[in-house]
Amino acid sequence: MDPKDPHPALPQLRLDDLLAELQARLQTVLATRDRVYTLLEAVVAVGTNLDQEAVLKQIVGAAITLVRARYGALGIVGEGGRLVELVPAGLDDGQIAAIHHWPEGRGLLGTLITDPRPLRLPDISASPQSSGFPAGHPPMRSFLGVPVRVRDEVYGGLYLTEKEGGAEFNEEDQALLVALAAAAGVAIDNVRLYEEARRQQRWLRASSEVTRRLLSGTAPDEVLALVTQQALDMSGADLVALALPTPDRQQLVIQHAAGAGAPDALGLVLPVSASVSGQVLLSGEAVIVDDFVHDERVAGAAREHLSLGPVIFLPLGGPGDVRGVFTVGRGRGAMPLPQEATEMVRTFAAQAAIAVELAEHRQDAERLAILSDRDRIARDLHDLVIQRLYATGMSLQGAMPLLTRPEAATRVSSAVDALDETIREIRSAIFSLQSRGEPGKQGLRAQVLEVVDQMTAALGFAPSLRLVGPLDEAVPPDAGTQMLSALREALSNAARHAGARRVDVTVEVGPELILRVRDDGTGMGQTVRRSGLANMAERAAGLGGKLTIGPAGDGGTQLDWRVPVS
Repeated sequence: MDPKDPHPALPQLRLDDLLAELQARLQTVLATRDRVYTLLEAVVAVGTNLDQEAVLKQIVGAAITLVRARYGALGIVGEGGRLVELVPAGLDDGQIAAIHHWPEGRGLLGTLITDPRPLRLPDISASPQSSGFPAGHPPMRSFLGVPVRVRDEVYGGLYLTEKEGGAEFNEEDQALLVALAAAAGVAIDNVRLYEEARRQQRWLRASSEVTRRLLSGTAPDEVLALVTQQALDMSGADLVALALPTPDRQQLVIQHAAGAGAPDALGLVLPVSASVSGQVLLSGEAVIVDDFVHDERVAGAAREHLSLGPVIFLPLGGPGDVRGVFTVGRGRGAMPLPQEATEMVRTFAAQAAIAVELAEHRQDAERLAILSDRDRIARDLHDLVIQRLYATGMSLQGAMPLLTRPEAATRVSSAVDALDETIREIRSAIFSLQSRGEPGKQGLRAQVLEVVDQMTAALGFAPSLRLVGPLDEAVPPDAGTQMLSALREALSNAARHAGARRVDVTVEVGPELILRVRDDGTGMGQTVRRSGLANMAERAAGLGGKLTIGPAGDGGTQLDWRVPVS
């Protein structure tokens, strides 16, 4: 060592090491500061939105950014401790579609539900708690999961996989994710409170509007259409349909529908004895169906025409006085309705049923008042007017012998005859005033149901039936009579000649009265009675309409009988 060197080499080397260490620590501090800033930004972001779906997506996106993961998901726990919803991030649409089914809360995800503590693993497949991935799921190795609590209850879990660069998640990642999960719980709680307040507000507004409309004299049919639309708005469902019973309560007809697929729902006829809607009508108790399309309890016509997944059936009214049945559902593959929304619609349906009952009582009271008034007028006409006219006629007849001129007697006799005719007309008016109508007379809708019921035995199965439009009010009697004859003939042909296993009947009224009968049989054969088809064509032509028969799209035969409705 040179004694003249003022800077010995060894101290110089130690100083370089110290400077390098200081620089490394500064970099760590800066990185930590940046991650804390990122955490604060994420907390602010998830706390400023009041839309639940947007908040959940923001939470997962912020978690991925915060711990530098490739994939993330927020699982929501439902009743029974299973996952009812999964909000993913990092997967494109193709990857999502390729997954056979979403995780259901078993394996690692189930561990976080039953034992809500942070879980960090270097390799998912090596863990004895792992139950593997469903078919089509992308491979994942490193894992970090933390529970999300809302008011000390486990709302769900925040799951992150595939740390950047193939590294493992560390304690710092876990601490940051725990902090984000705590902030997410507060944000979710705020959103739930906000949504609950909005639902309450919508419920109060809807109930008030329904009551106001009914008590102001709006037709109950129009109010029920409003109730159906409001049930859709407040529930967040994809489709709400209201089925009302026929007078004999053996069938239900969907007369109001709102949402996706509403036109396909309108007019569907559901047998009370073989449908979930019928069960609800008879019991007055709600029924929940997880998979509408594949549940054998649901009427076949409804399963065919309505593409629904989770559905709840709600009565309009209480047990013993059910006035209709709501079908409140979401599309196939969607998550079930939240419990809060279901309870809201249930309460709204009960309130609407009470309002409808009050309106019907008010209408009955008004009808009774009108009938009482008509009875009073009839009594006055009989007791006062007719008696005075009769007395006047008797006086004139008594005065006739006193008349010396023949023309005067003739004129008096004519006046007496006119009084007799007036008395007969007044009596006819009295009978009309006292008439209560024909309570046993069936409307066209009921007559269509009766014809279909009569032909069910011949077919060997119940046809699918849709009734669309105001058939009882808009169809003239002659058109209705001819249509019923055409319907009976068409079903008879399908039973005797088509060998069909399924028949769909649609009766619709608009500018035209349309009867459509479609079967899956062998098509038009030589054995079909041509005179019957000719008679159907003549009936249509006589009313300015036409009959068309041809092959159905999937085999069989389709018959269209239509006449104009003025």
